[in-house]
Amino acid sequence: MSNPLAIDGGTPVRSQPFPAWPVFDHREERALLEVLHSGHWGALTGTKVPAFEKAFAQFQDAAYGVCVPNGTIALELALRALGVGPGDEVITTPYTFIATASAAFAVGARPVFVDIDPDSLNLDPDRLEAAITERTKVIAPVHIGGHSADMDGVLRVAAAHGLRVLEDAAQAWGASWRGRRVGALGDLGIFSFQSSKNITAGEGGIVLTNDAELAELCWSIHNVGRVPGGEWYQHERLGSNLRMTEWQAAVLLAQLERLPEQLALREANARYLAERLAAVPGLTPLPTDPHVTQHARHLFAIRFEPAAFGDRSRDEFLAAWRAEGIAATSAGYIPLHQSPAIRRALESRFEVHDLPSFPVAERAAQNTLWLFQNALLDDRAGLDTIVEAALKIQRAWG
Repeated sequence: MSNPLAIDGGTPVRSQPFPAWPVFDHREERALLEVLHSGHWGALTGTKVPAFEKAFAQFQDAAYGVCVPNGTIALELALRALGVGPGDEVITTPYTFIATASAAFAVGARPVFVDIDPDSLNLDPDRLEAAITERTKVIAPVHIGGHSADMDGVLRVAAAHGLRVLEDAAQAWGASWRGRRVGALGDLGIFSFQSSKNITAGEGGIVLTNDAELAELCWSIHNVGRVPGGEWYQHERLGSNLRMTEWQAAVLLAQLERLPEQLALREANARYLAERLAAVPGLTPLPTDPHVTQHARHLFAIRFEPAAFGDRSRDEFLAAWRAEGIAATSAGYIPLHQSPAIRRALESRFEVHDLPSFPVAERAAQNTLWLFQNALLDDRAGLDTIVEAALKIQRAWG
């Protein structure tokens, strides 16, 4: 007698957990003890923050880095440094984490959404022109899941209209476009080191740039308006205390050491999993743009086709998949133009009551599912259980 689906009382395909996250060892422990015994726990007198700023900037092919407590603050800092303020508009994608849009509200600006490319799930440059107005100040592409946005297209439109470009690379450590790592392809770029991220200190963020003036401005704003080489109480502009602690930087320096090896493992496993999933009708891994010369693989995105599963929904499939032991999964984003928080903010602050539809993002929200990055650190036998569980469900429902 065949084994019924676990959601119906059968035995799950997988019983072992996916690889634990975060990964750490003696390197993080040693670095934290160094900070503890140094007595220098803050960035103003310590050495870990500047060391990480330099190391991570170099890793991403950038000249300068400014560390902050988290990625959301990094977005807000970057927008302030780019001169975005009340009444300005920031063009971005609706298929992203809320912070990309809420950062615009935080500086008094309005986020304006542009629909996405169905394969990359990133902002579609061909739709940018129609969204630009006299109030547009910045274009903020997002490198979703570690897959670079089409930076050629974004930069071409930005240059034609004299706009600044802020890369939301919160999920794109190590990602590259045409052989250049993302984060400093535009004017500024930000990264996050929150708990789920591929390099993490629990929280943390950084702003990168190749522009010396922007780097100094970011440093000043994040350090309460001080200037490099100035006096302690010399405040040349209004800023905030947005400094990262030495504890975070100590952990991140250790995390950065193992990132190249993990990047290679995730990429190899992503390719293997994509090949194996070809045997499952109705599950199609999203393709990688050939101009993406390194995918960060924070997310492994898969397009779900209900017809292959007896017209069951994506969410029904996810529930069954998780019951089979494939827990490292998500339904992904609710498009931001459908978010109650975003809609209320647009209505109350900008009297925007009728938002257009963004059909590609809306379809993605209904037919895309994610596997998390720690699943791609598994061994091949573990990856095979992902496919076996999907096949089991497809055979039962298809």
